[in-house]
Amino acid sequence: MPNNLIGQATAAANPNLAIIKYWGKEEGLDNIPASPSLGITLDGLHTVTTACLTQPKPGGDRVLIDGKPQPKRRFADFFAKFRKLVDKKNPEMGRFTITAESASNFPNSAGLASSASGFAALALACTRAAELELPAKELSALARVGSVSAARSVFGGFVRLGSGAIHADQIHDEAWWPDLRIIVVEIEKGAKEISSRAAMERTKRTSPFYRAWISDSKENMDKSLPALETRNLGILGPLIRRSYLRMFSTMLSSYPPTVYWKPASLAVIALCERLRIKGLNVWETMDAGPQVKILCLDAEVPLVMEHLAAEFSNLPTRICGVGGPPYPDNNG
Repeated sequence: MPNNLIGQATAAANPNLAIIKYWGKEEGLDNIPASPSLGITLDGLHTVTTACLTQPKPGGDRVLIDGKPQPKRRFADFFAKFRKLVDKKNPEMGRFTITAESASNFPNSAGLASSASGFAALALACTRAAELELPAKELSALARVGSVSAARSVFGGFVRLGSGAIHADQIHDEAWWPDLRIIVVEIEKGAKEISSRAAMERTKRTSPFYRAWISDSKENMDKSLPALETRNLGILGPLIRRSYLRMFSTMLSSYPPTVYWKPASLAVIALCERLRIKGLNVWETMDAGPQVKILCLDAEVPLVMEHLAAEFSNLPTRICGVGGPPYPDNNG
């Protein structure tokens, strides 16, 4: 432990999977979403982050993910916002250097919302290291500066982030839909070729369908909320499917096009369609990456897993329920 230590804390957070997708930012530098999103925090997947605040030292702030140093610019806005909060709420701390070390039990930068869990865990670890107790909405606003989706990962359960919002809001906690399951099909472990941020900006600048996407996503959100209230996957599922397909349509129509799908991604999508034709209530979604997530009820998990094992025995799968909010990890 550094002898110039000011504060240290470890926190863990789960990724929040958007079922009604966020894709695109408002103009400006404050990382504000242009489209609304509705997400589910997943159990079983997590990121653990330790934040260490020390007396200022040469080299400045440092972040390591799985032991690898990260570009400082990726975290600069987040750390600047954090320092402003410390100056306001705990000004006697004075200046400090931040060192953060993070690791996840799932692939990073691969379309599994690692930035959401990562910045949610970082926000809680940093604030606890500075002895700040932030309300959940303030913690959400801080996490959002690092990653828009991290604003949702600050909450457990079912979470909404409105277009133009600075923080997310929990709609229902993690116990509200106990038999909902999310099967994560891991298509590839490696980092994707283009980051979500870069792809989002490319879409906004070059896709002729971007404005229509923003308008349509708000309509999709309005239709999804009543279906969620009644826990009706038969109504919510088609909206989930429509949201991710239309999001990817904007990527395919950007220039140059952004193509995250792999042949195995399409094969899993096709399997889900065949299962629906057979009468199963299963609905797939994807984020900015090749991985496929399948939503279904617990009673249908064995049959879905049987088909996945028969057709994709080489693809790792994880069965997730609905997860809770970030928490201090005293064993980290």
